Amino acid sequence: MKGERVAQLELLLHSHPEGLRRAEIARRLGVHRSTISRYVDELKQYIDIYEDNNLIKIKEREGDENIALSIYESLAFNMSAEILANNAEFQNPHLASGLRKIAMNMRSYAPKISDNIIQVAESIDREAQRKKENGQFNSILEVLIDAWVSGRIVRITHTQNGEQTETELAPYFIGFREEENGRNPISVTGRLRHTTEIGTIDISTITAATILNETYTIPDNLKPFRHPDKPDGYESIDMIPLVLKLKEKSALNAFRNLVHGTPKLEKGQNGDMLCTMDVENSIELMLRIIQCGDDVEILGPEQYRKKFCKELKKILNIYEQV
Repeated sequence: MKGERVAQLELLLHSHPEGLRRAEIARRLGVHRSTISRYVDELKQYIDIYEDNNLIKIKEREGDENIALSIYESLAFNMSAEILANNAEFQNPHLASGLRKIAMNMRSYAPKISDNIIQVAESIDREAQRKKENGQFNSILEVLIDAWVSGRIVRITHTQNGEQTETELAPYFIGFREEENGRNPISVTGRLRHTTEIGTIDISTITAATILNETYTIPDNLKPFRHPDKPDGYESIDMIPLVLKLKEKSALNAFRNLVHGTPKLEKGQNGDMLCTMDVENSIELMLRIIQCGDDVEILGPEQYRKKFCKELKKILNIYEQV
C-alpha cells in the first residue's frame, strides 16, 4: 500500500506532465528536499517514472492518445484559459492540472502557446494554494462532483438567510449561475430529498458535504429551476418560461429557429395578444427579441426583463459615447 506522501507525489506528477524538480516537489508536498528521493524510489514500485534534465516525470503509457489541435484552436484555447484564470471566483487545482496536460500536447507544434498555458496553470495553482478558503471550497466541490457522477444523494451544511441549514439533495447540475449583479458563482442545482422541489445553492455557502448511500436518477423532462430565495423568479439552466405581449401573431416567426415549447396564446385585458412558452436561454433569444422591435414586449419573468433591459443599455452606451 502506498504511503500518503507517495500517493500525493503520484497525483502531483500526473498533474505536471512536463515534470518537476525535486526542490519544487518538496515545496509543494511541504517536506524536506532530502526525503524526495525516498518517495520517488517507493513510487517506482507502482508506476513508471524517470528523471530527465533534473525533472521527474511519469512515462507515458503506450496507447495514450494526444489531443491534436490546430494552431487557431490552440490560440483560442489559450485565450479562454486566461479568461478562466482572471475571472473564476475560486481557482481550482484540477483546472490547472488539465491545462498543463493539454499544454504538453501542444509542445511540438505550438511551443509558445504551450508555455503561455503552463504559466496560466501555475498562476491558478499559486492562487489556489494562497487562500485557505479555496481549499475548503475545492474539497466540497470534489464531493459534489463525486456524488453527481456516481448518482448518489449528498447531505450538505450551508448558509441560508444568515443561518446554518442542513439539506439533502440529488445533484442534477454543477456550473456557473448568472446573477443580476454580474456575479457568476459556481452552484449546484438538484432535487431536494423527499420533495419534487428543485433548488440551486451557491457552493461557496456550503461548509460541509457528505455522500449518502442512496442513489437517484436525473429525469429527462427537467422543468425550469427555481432558486429557493426567489420563489417568484426563475433560475433556468437552459429554458426560460417567457411571457410576451404581441402586436401581431406573425411576430412569433422570429422565434421559429429557437428551441421552444408549444406557444400558448390568449387575449389580455386590453385586447393585447399574450404568448406564454418555454424558450432556450441564449444570446440568440435576445437578438430575436431585438429584431422584433416594438412588436414584442417581455412581460415575464421580471428577472429576465431586467436582464434584457440591462443588455440594451450596454448597447446604447456604446453609441452614446460616439
